[in-house]
Amino acid sequence: MNITETIKYIGVDDTDIDLFESQYIVPNGISYNSYIIFDEKIAVMDTCDKRKMKEWLENLENALGGKTPDYLIISHLEPDHAGSIGAFCEKYPDTTLVVNDKMLKMLPQFFKVDFEAKCLVVKEGEELNLGEHTLSFYMAPMVHWPEVMVTYDKKDKVLFSADGFGKFGALSCDEDWDCEARRYYINIVGKYGMQVQALLKKASALDIEIICPLHGPVLTENLGHYIEKYDIWSSYRPENEGVVVAFASIHGNTGEAAKHIASEIEKKGVKVSVFDLARDDWAEAVEDAFRYDRLICASATYDGFIFPPMEKFLGTLKKKSYQKRKVALVENGSWAPMTGKLMREYFEGFKEIDLYDKTLSIKSTLKDDQAEDVKALVDFMVG
Repeated sequence: MNITETIKYIGVDDTDIDLFESQYIVPNGISYNSYIIFDEKIAVMDTCDKRKMKEWLENLENALGGKTPDYLIISHLEPDHAGSIGAFCEKYPDTTLVVNDKMLKMLPQFFKVDFEAKCLVVKEGEELNLGEHTLSFYMAPMVHWPEVMVTYDKKDKVLFSADGFGKFGALSCDEDWDCEARRYYINIVGKYGMQVQALLKKASALDIEIICPLHGPVLTENLGHYIEKYDIWSSYRPENEGVVVAFASIHGNTGEAAKHIASEIEKKGVKVSVFDLARDDWAEAVEDAFRYDRLICASATYDGFIFPPMEKFLGTLKKKSYQKRKVALVENGSWAPMTGKLMREYFEGFKEIDLYDKTLSIKSTLKDDQAEDVKALVDFMVG
């Protein structure tokens, strides 16, 4: 696939992977993106996961047509992108690796290669001339590792954006960008909103016509849409109006209460997204919690603590800096309900949370005489 007349895609799809980063369900796989810039000097942009190393090396060799690359530009050392660096160095021992200082220090953690003599270390804003193409390098620390950098090609106005603007899903899969890009961003990069904002500020000074991420499709049209999404996500603003009802139920009673509350909210004409945290994709539940502006958490008590599926959900919200939302809580316990207090402690530690001051407490099942309490909670959420 040609990105421009002189930039070629040589990445690979991975449709056999079951869990990305051993935790995220990827029903349509993932792509490991890599590119070549052909000029007086040839630059390869990143490698790929060792799972697909053989196929990637074949793509690289076929694209080169007997030529030898002059540079390997490394954007990010996470193994899904850098896993084939060692094999690349064996095949092309005279190629110079373009890295930053943090990468130079980290490379020996992954590979038994003497990198000191092989590397060109670049700093913020420095340039590398390939001939007609001039590459500029911009540091992007904690987006989402400390060594990350992005590369801008002045000739073709291409931003090689590392993990930025990436998404789940192989390139062979035709699906909406927003949904899987959001799930990817929130769960993987979401903690580092401040750092993403800093990178967006740097990118705003560049004349960008094409974005080449390390996962997902190359973006060539309506770039303002993708940049706007990243601005919303990285500033933790709700993207849409609506209520997420996330429940963790042991025997079904907490779930029934949560679904009843969801139904009452829907009657008010409000969008509702319901998740059974014990069975549904928890990463998608996290995604929607950040997408919408309101959240209800309903959990059974388990051994005097929060039922584990809910605790995992809340812990992830905490790690990803959940904020700027309206929240209500529902607890259940047959003899000693505790989850209301424990869940409240989570949310009281979050920024800018409008937390309903009364936990709806259930003993085993939701009772008819609690209708007014349910109505008050619903009114808070839709008001």
